[in-house]
Amino acid sequence: YESGLPLEPLEKQIAAVILQHPEYQIYLEDYEGALAKDFLPETGESNPSLHMGLHIAINEQISTNRPAGVSGIHRRLQLRHGSAHEAEHQMIECLAESLWEAQREGKAPDENRYMERLKKLVELR
Repeated sequence: YESGLPLEPLEKQIAAVILQHPEYQIYLEDYEGALAKDFLPETGESNPSLHMGLHIAINEQISTNRPAGVSGIHRRLQLRHGSAHEAEHQMIECLAESLWEAQREGKAPDENRYMERLKKLVELR
């Protein structure tokens, strides 16, 4: 991206997410340091790779509307919050919780439970 060379579609998506997160770019410049660092939620830190990876996952869900209905939820959240990025942040919380739950239970993520969480976001006022 920085060299201006053509990018593959996935590379474009990754670059867009990185550009939306200038606070994480320092970790990409010092990759070894970032790998050695523990990002502890207890201290209010979020793991940059995880956070940006979840953005990419949400973008993929939106582009394929999988699970069914996720694109509509994103549109409604985007209208409510005035920003696609903020809508994604709302959705990331649901995705992260669903993934954590699946890991804790040693199962595949429960798509129905995930969609229930997302639907609650658009029901809230």
